[in-house]
Amino acid sequence: MSKKPLSPEELAELEKLAAMPDDQIDTSDIPEASAENWAFAQRGQFYRPVKKQITLRIDADLIAWFKDHAASGEGYQTQINAALREYVRHHA
Repeated sequence: MSKKPLSPEELAELEKLAAMPDDQIDTSDIPEASAENWAFAQRGQFYRPVKKQITLRIDADLIAWFKDHAASGEGYQTQINAALREYVRHHA
């Protein structure tokens, strides 16, 4: 899905809002946030990191292991990605 660039009028409106103090911005059409509104919220449900295709040399035994542990050999690249993400999270 491509995003349509903002028009000059929309950009001007955003700049005008950014210059205003928060208490002067009319938010009457926005429902008040409360704990009740967020009771069933799930963090990261809609977040999808941008994927970038690369060429990466990985030892054959590692690829075989991930393929063997993936359902029908499918999704092994996703599992490799998850393992790398967990490593990064652990070492951050």
